[in-house]
Amino acid sequence: LILGYIFPLPYSLSQAKDLWYKVKPCGRLVRPVAPTRIPGRYLSHQEGLPKLPVPSLQQTCERYLATLEPIVDEEELSHTKELLAEFQKAGGVGERLQKGLERRARKTENWLSDWWLTTAYLDYRMPVVVHSSPGVVLPRLEFSDRQGQMRFAAKLIAGVLDFKTMIDNETLPVEYLGGKQLCMNQYYQVLSSCRVPGLKRDSVVNHAHRSRPPTHITVVHNFQFFVLDVYNSDGTPLTVDQLYMQLEKVWSSSLQTNKEPIGILTSNQRNSWGKAYNNLIKDKTNKDSVRAIQKSIFTVCLDAPMPCVSDELYHSRAAVQMLHGGGSRWNSGNRWFDKTLQFIIGEDGSCGLMYEHAPAEGPPIVSLIDHVVEKKSEMVRTPMVPLPMPQKLRFNITPEIKKDIEKAKQNMNIMVHDLDVKVIVFSHFGKNVPKTHKMSPDAFIQMGLQLAYYRMYQRCCATYESASLRMFKLGRTDTIRSCSIDSANFVKAMDDPAKQKIEKVTLLEKAVKAHRAYTDMAIHGQAIDRHLLGLKLQAIEDLTSMPEIFMDTSYAVANHYNLSTSQVPAKTDCVMCFGPVAPDGYGVCYNPMAEHINFAVSAFNSCNETNATHMAQRLEEALLDMRMLLESTPKAKL
Repeated sequence: LILGYIFPLPYSLSQAKDLWYKVKPCGRLVRPVAPTRIPGRYLSHQEGLPKLPVPSLQQTCERYLATLEPIVDEEELSHTKELLAEFQKAGGVGERLQKGLERRARKTENWLSDWWLTTAYLDYRMPVVVHSSPGVVLPRLEFSDRQGQMRFAAKLIAGVLDFKTMIDNETLPVEYLGGKQLCMNQYYQVLSSCRVPGLKRDSVVNHAHRSRPPTHITVVHNFQFFVLDVYNSDGTPLTVDQLYMQLEKVWSSSLQTNKEPIGILTSNQRNSWGKAYNNLIKDKTNKDSVRAIQKSIFTVCLDAPMPCVSDELYHSRAAVQMLHGGGSRWNSGNRWFDKTLQFIIGEDGSCGLMYEHAPAEGPPIVSLIDHVVEKKSEMVRTPMVPLPMPQKLRFNITPEIKKDIEKAKQNMNIMVHDLDVKVIVFSHFGKNVPKTHKMSPDAFIQMGLQLAYYRMYQRCCATYESASLRMFKLGRTDTIRSCSIDSANFVKAMDDPAKQKIEKVTLLEKAVKAHRAYTDMAIHGQAIDRHLLGLKLQAIEDLTSMPEIFMDTSYAVANHYNLSTSQVPAKTDCVMCFGPVAPDGYGVCYNPMAEHINFAVSAFNSCNETNATHMAQRLEEALLDMRMLLESTPKAKL
């Protein structure tokens, strides 16, 4: 099993949007004279959070078998039952590993979080581009020139700095799910942080908590990086007007289009980039420039226009721009892919961001987006205080670095040609229809995905949906396994002419309820996947032989996610997108709005069996057929 197949894809409180609300802190938000922290608020909140539990061994083994039933054959299932019986014997290997995990849980703040960061991200050696980092497509902007691009960029920067003030002051509204406080730690990891490549394992640096935190962002235009200080000498943030003037200076200082795209190095396979990185920073000028990017609060990418497409294809084209930049001929060199937050603004009105996944899941990113979009930063005339010229970062390109850049370009272009992304706005209905039938919108959509996949391949597959563990201190994610015995019964019955409509509705209701139950189990720390991973990692740490259940075919099948999915709800009419996690799989992300749903579906062109456009069409058909089934069966009381 490649561990990369089990890393979390983004990342939301998908499953319980209806339960989610925010409680604002008392008192008025005060803009600080200089970035300061009000001590105690964040820490006192965090200290009150419960620890992530270790589920019982018997419970996980029973639930694991149930999730295998629809995706493995009877012979494999029978073999796995025998292995699990052996694993659970009193005094056996399973009990020993369970006790080790329970000891770890007692000694640490979160028994999973460090392991997860390392296993799912820092040890993962595929490029972060496509394989790990999600993109977000924001609504298209009404401009098509550089002045519009600069104006919007200035307003966006001001909005992010306003959000940063809440982080710095620890006045961010504490979030709740089902009446329980959520861990806010991830909000403190996304600004002034960056991934750093290693030869075998990466690391993440966070400069926000230093005694002198960064006061600059990086701006990249025509592959050239600039340091832009975003605070005045008295600690106040620059106004939108000041930011606009500074961005104009950046633009006019980077008109050359023949510069080496140094940023494309960050798109390479991690071991290759780690080797090239060590070579790059041998030179002091290069090292200082790289450090300036890593320390920056975030990065703004001022992109050149992408190839024109029809309005129908615009969102799909914008999605690939956010995911990888379109290739070395377009904007892929206009990035530093290791940077946690990169806002992307095209001269043609395209807009969005991408984020490096190691420090956080989607909710902090989406909250930031919603804040920036809702905040109407105005172009206010400000006193003409002379501002320093943004500093261009210099790189000395040796023949060896030039060779690394060329190789990275080739690899990037291969990834670009291989990734197929289809974004659709499903306009027939949104959350309103499932709610009318007293169904969870997320569970309804997930059943639509199960039906679409079954219609395409006449089989069920292992399906990953991200569940938030933020009810617990330092919680990240676990897996909602959307493919269940109940979902399999529903999808097999849906197109069976021998089945009555009322029976199909009953099966759909049962499948939706099963999904809701699994979701509830997952967000309360009782799902199976992270527990099984913990037992496996405990065996590695104990230097014992690997238990047979982890060498079993069933375990490989269970972790080969042909459907990797996530609901990322936002107030903003946007959609997140990410690549598949299996070579023959799909990545599906969605944002359900009141009366429409934004979907992004991805697949690899190198796999003959997958097609993002076909999957998107089948998904539309499945959702419409499910609505028709419910509406044409009046006796159904769900």
